[in-house]
Amino acid sequence: MNTTGLILAGGRGTRMGTVDKGLQNFRGAPMAMHALMRLGPQVDDLMINANQNLAAYEAICTAVWPDEMQGFAGPLAGIQTGLMHCETTYLVTAPCDSPFLPSDLVERLKTALIENDADLAVAVTGSGDQRQSHPVFCLMKAALLPHLTLFLQQGGRKVDAWYASLPVTEVHFEDEAAFRNINTLEDLRRFEAS
Repeated sequence: MNTTGLILAGGRGTRMGTVDKGLQNFRGAPMAMHALMRLGPQVDDLMINANQNLAAYEAICTAVWPDEMQGFAGPLAGIQTGLMHCETTYLVTAPCDSPFLPSDLVERLKTALIENDADLAVAVTGSGDQRQSHPVFCLMKAALLPHLTLFLQQGGRKVDAWYASLPVTEVHFEDEAAFRNINTLEDLRRFEAS
């Protein structure tokens, strides 16, 4: 499969009251564990990007890496860190607050990336006015590290802006629920019960 999976858990969790989202209990296990269990069978190697509570994350996954950049610089800093530690051809990323991610995420993203000769493949759902891009559900060539590092060094922080500088292909997924993010404590309680 020659792909490494990276769970992004490096944020501050501000919408959840500044708690560490990946460690919030969901159906009997930390949310990051659910994401790892969904992504694990699809990849050769797994790691977590986290900037706090590293020991708690190391209890879930042996490879835990904080951002190389300081100051909670956003998901691109986490992706950069993942690329720095990636020893496979591809890196696929998913957020820690998405316990329902598709079981065919990697296969479909990689097929599209290769068929379209792209550097990065990203998941999208819906259509028309309801079309939604899911920028941190993506698969990329590990060789993009120098390109991303330069973008960050020049002050770039927005995922969409970085993507705009690359050959990107979008992959449409029918199941919108698979990409649900649990952003608030209300979301956590609602999805816990459903």
